[in-house]
Amino acid sequence: MNIVLKDLGTFDENSGLNKLEKCSDGFYQADKDGVTEIAATGDRKVEFIGFADRTIAYVKSSLGYPAYYPIEPVEIRKPVQAVLMDLDGTSVRSEEFWIWIIEQTTASLLDNPKFQLEESDLPFVSGHSVSEHLKYCISKYVPGVSLEQAREYYFMHTHKEMEAIMAGRGRKNAFVPTYGLKDFLLQLKEMKIKIGLVTSGLYEKAYPEILSAFNTLKMGDPKEFYDAIITAGYPLRKGETGTLGELSPKPHPWLYAETLCVGLGVPYSERNSVIGIEDSGAGVCSIRLANIPVVGIDGGNIEQSGTKGLCVNYCKSLGEILKLLKD
Repeated sequence: MNIVLKDLGTFDENSGLNKLEKCSDGFYQADKDGVTEIAATGDRKVEFIGFADRTIAYVKSSLGYPAYYPIEPVEIRKPVQAVLMDLDGTSVRSEEFWIWIIEQTTASLLDNPKFQLEESDLPFVSGHSVSEHLKYCISKYVPGVSLEQAREYYFMHTHKEMEAIMAGRGRKNAFVPTYGLKDFLLQLKEMKIKIGLVTSGLYEKAYPEILSAFNTLKMGDPKEFYDAIITAGYPLRKGETGTLGELSPKPHPWLYAETLCVGLGVPYSERNSVIGIEDSGAGVCSIRLANIPVVGIDGGNIEQSGTKGLCVNYCKSLGEILKLLKD
């Protein structure tokens, strides 16, 4: 049976969305108080509550701060004036490295260097915030351990590995530019399309990634190339000041919304002349909840997370996306 959600679309059984009888917070129930449909993404991170005249999205939170967002219709209107690009998986192939860091962190918490994550864990340890990833692992593998302790191990492993990589002796092929990235970015510049780089990653882990990719591609300083770079900021640690980033990342819309309106100066009313490119389910939801058209790219967990149906287009490569922009 099809799921029909106002301003979001009609979804069949192959879309990845799952019909629900009620919202997980118990606030909305199908066929009551004007609710026509309730559906969730395959990974259950985002739920959609449909009414006759509108749809709202409910983003769950393992940290205790969920949120509701209004959904508006989207379409790609050409000429496209800006492209918003995810970092991990879309611009740089690095997901395996960061999943490995989560695995190493969990191994330290367990005091078991042989620990390995399971295949079923992968959708929950990529695409979200560090704290969301760690909270998941704590709940499944080391219940009772504090998030603060997990974060200490995480940043210990991160600092050690990043220093080694920047010194040329770390994990090989940790940050590999996505195939066709250089040509794609240069073609966008030639077309006078603004480019924003968007990541849920903290600055200290995200910037070395794109810098490493640009060095590999001999493209100079990414800060000079991109029109805007938005990260999840700086982590809160004892004796230091952190910035907002752990409770507001993907699948919440704020990173993409800030890149669009603040970073690139594109008003909300012109959001349909912009596309967001993502390879993860959390990222797809983030762009769609910002009411920006989503173009999914192969290689991540979009299909596994049940979010492919939220994409306006789904492409196999950056070259295919470039053709979409030119046609």
